[in-house]
Amino acid sequence: MAWSVVARILFVAALAYSAVQLRPWPGGDVPNLAIGAALGGLTLWLEIGLRAVAISRIVGALLGGALGLVIATTVTAAMQWANLAEGRARFVDGLLLLALPYLGLAAGARTGDWLEPAKLLALFRTPGPGRRYKVLDTSVIIDGRIADICESGFVDGTLVIPQFVLKELQLIADSSDSARRNRGRRGLDILQKIQKTSGIEVSISDLDFPDVREVDLKLIELARALEGKIVTNDFNLNKVAQLRGVAVLNINELANALKPVVLPGEIMNVFVLKEGKEHNQGVAYLDDGTMVVVDNARRMIGKTIDIVVTSVLQTTAGKMIFGRFVDPALSAQPGAAAALEGDGHRRSRTVPAPTQAAVGK
Repeated sequence: MAWSVVARILFVAALAYSAVQLRPWPGGDVPNLAIGAALGGLTLWLEIGLRAVAISRIVGALLGGALGLVIATTVTAAMQWANLAEGRARFVDGLLLLALPYLGLAAGARTGDWLEPAKLLALFRTPGPGRRYKVLDTSVIIDGRIADICESGFVDGTLVIPQFVLKELQLIADSSDSARRNRGRRGLDILQKIQKTSGIEVSISDLDFPDVREVDLKLIELARALEGKIVTNDFNLNKVAQLRGVAVLNINELANALKPVVLPGEIMNVFVLKEGKEHNQGVAYLDDGTMVVVDNARRMIGKTIDIVVTSVLQTTAGKMIFGRFVDPALSAQPGAAAALEGDGHRRSRTVPAPTQAAVGK
C-alpha cells in the first residue's frame, strides 16, 4: 500500500517537472507546473476509477472503439467518391469518426463479459459426461464429508476449487481464534486428501469476478460460467443459487436421504449415553448422530439395551426417535414375548456404543 502511494506521488511529480522543463504551454514555469500536476492527478483519478471495472469490460470497450474507428475510416474513405460539398463532407467525416468509435466503445463495454476465458471456452466446448463441473464452497470443504464421498466413488466429473475459496480458507487458518484456526487447517487438510484420492479430477480455478464482492455470489457466477453445480452445506447459498438458476448439491440433504428408515414398533439395540430432560428418560445416539430418547432408561445409562420405537419425529433440524426400554424381567413373563411379536416388532441392526465424536454432540 505504501509503495503504491509513493509511486503515485513520484508519477505526479515527474509529470509536473516534465511540463516545467518542456514548457508545452505559454505563461512561464508556474502555469506549466500546475497543468502538469493537474494532468497527473486526472490520470490517477482515472486509474482509481478503473479498479472497480472488470478487465473484461475494459478490453471489450477498447476492442469496440477500435472496431468503430476502423469502420468509420473505411466509410469516410468510400465517401470520397460521393459528390458532396466540401463543408458537408468534412462534417460527415467528423461525425462518423466521432460517433462510430463512441458507439463501439459503449457496446464493447456492455458486452465485455463474453471475453471472460470461461465463457469463451464454453462456446467451443462440447458437453460430455466426463466434463461435469462441481464447484466446492468453503463450508463443504471444512465439513470434510465430501472427501469420504469422493473415496466412495459417488462423485464424477471435475471438482473445481476457486482461488478465492482457497484465500478464504487461508485467512481462516491464520485466524487468531484457535477454534476458527483449527477449522481452516482442517479444510486445507481435506483438500489435500481429495487431491490424493484416485479417480477424482481436481482443478484449481483462477477465474475471478472483480465486480462481485461476496464469495457466495462469486461461486454462483463461476458455476454459471462453467455450467456446473455448487456443492455446499450453506442453507442460504443453496436458496440463492436455486433462485438464480444454478444447480446445488447439498451434503446435508444427501445425509438426510441416506439415514436408515425406522418405523414405530421396531426393536433397536442402542447405548444409553446420558440422562434425558424428562423424568426417568435416557438419551442415545445412532451412528449418523440421530438422537434417540428412551423412556424408563435412566437407570440404564452407560449400558447397551433393547428398546421399542414408539414414534419418529422429523424436523427441519433433523430426525428424532422416541422409544421405551424393553425390561428383560417383563419380557420373561408368560405372554410378554407373544405380545411383543403380536405388535409387529422387527429386529433392527445393532447400534454400537458411540464414538468420541458422538459423545461430543
